[in-house]
Amino acid sequence: QPVESGGGLVQPGGSLNLSCSVSEAIPSYYAIGWYRHVPGKEREGVSCITLDEGATYYAPSVRSRFAISKDTANRTAFLQMNSLTPEDTSIYYCAVGISGATNCPYPSMARWGQGTQVTVSV
Repeated sequence: QPVESGGGLVQPGGSLNLSCSVSEAIPSYYAIGWYRHVPGKEREGVSCITLDEGATYYAPSVRSRFAISKDTANRTAFLQMNSLTPEDTSIYYCAVGISGATNCPYPSMARWGQGTQVTVSV
């Protein structure tokens, strides 16, 4: 099961770097994805990366501000989040699974972490 870390409270305009660590071996055809969910709203795919080619996906709302990367040897993915706004406030979840056409794991087939809270506020 993936384990997220790095969430917290940050002021608008600030930055956070989330980490997703996976303890077990991951097939090369898998992808790691970051999703966020605010209660009462639909879950949103934020950013994903494939383990083999490093192909990425970004939601339009974060494309110019967030950067995803991976450390395949250590089975870890990172999400560098810059220029954060209050609209980025959410629980961020990491998912690991078979990569689909969008370079993201199929949500229904993925293993999910417990989530890490990101709060952007003055």
